[in-house]
Amino acid sequence: MLPVRFPVLVFWILFNIFVLAMLALDLGLLNRGSHRVGLRQALAWSAIWIMLAAVFALLVLLRFGRPQALQFVTGYVIELSLSVDNLFLFVLIFRYFSVPEEHQHKVLFAGILGALVMRGAFIMTGVSLLLRFHWITYAFGALLVYSGIKLLRHGAKEIEPEKNIILRLFRRVLPVTKDYVGGQFFTRGDSDNGRLYATPLLVALLMVETSDVLFAVDSIPAVLAITLNAFIVYTSNVFAILGLRSMYFALAGMMDRFHYLHYGLSAVLIFVGVKMLASRSISIPTEWTLTIVLVVLGASVLASLLRRQDGPGE
Repeated sequence: MLPVRFPVLVFWILFNIFVLAMLALDLGLLNRGSHRVGLRQALAWSAIWIMLAAVFALLVLLRFGRPQALQFVTGYVIELSLSVDNLFLFVLIFRYFSVPEEHQHKVLFAGILGALVMRGAFIMTGVSLLLRFHWITYAFGALLVYSGIKLLRHGAKEIEPEKNIILRLFRRVLPVTKDYVGGQFFTRGDSDNGRLYATPLLVALLMVETSDVLFAVDSIPAVLAITLNAFIVYTSNVFAILGLRSMYFALAGMMDRFHYLHYGLSAVLIFVGVKMLASRSISIPTEWTLTIVLVVLGASVLASLLRRQDGPGE
């Protein structure tokens, strides 16, 4: 068994070294100080992450074969498309807390670091449970169908910090300053013996992190419906998350144009959920799944772009 397992272990190690190196490059060289991320820079980085994902898919094809490569691409497309829905929530969080544009990159960077750790734990737990208890497949499928119907009925999400349990508990433990203190998450008071305070920037980060936890409840089961290969699920999630920050700055000003995107995302969630519920009797090839997801999402984006700007609202 060693000749089979060792190369896979090497892939795990090399991939995580690559992720750490890219994050160090981002934080240490390209975005060392607080600044506003421009559209050109955001588009360039979005293109770079998509290109890197394509190169990685080629490596998977050469090392593991066509089925695993298709599973990676399908998982990546699903995760990335569902991530766009989460970008709407990030916009609302930053607007609600009036986060200065020059500090938004720092919040998203820290949020992505936390998301990588949480996603890894969620994926390992999910794969382990599905391999041991097949009935959980139906629970995940039902959850996805419910989430899709909920998204279809309610559309865009709302941000309600006063209902966030973690945020309410946090405010009881640590006081929060009224104003921002540069790009700091913490500060100390001058008139009360240096008492430690959190800043609104940390509050915004907590909202981003908790929203990602809720988002992962939908997105990870959706990818697990494609494959139970932990390496494929993890890498497709990580590539989508790493590209999420640059995609936010590229699309932040265009969010209001995607009027019908939530219909497409809803259809994807319902389709993948039904796929899991019917997994015993119906086997849908990965190629068909990828095609259906791309067609549905493409149709919703195209309909949004063609919608008259002065048309009736929804």
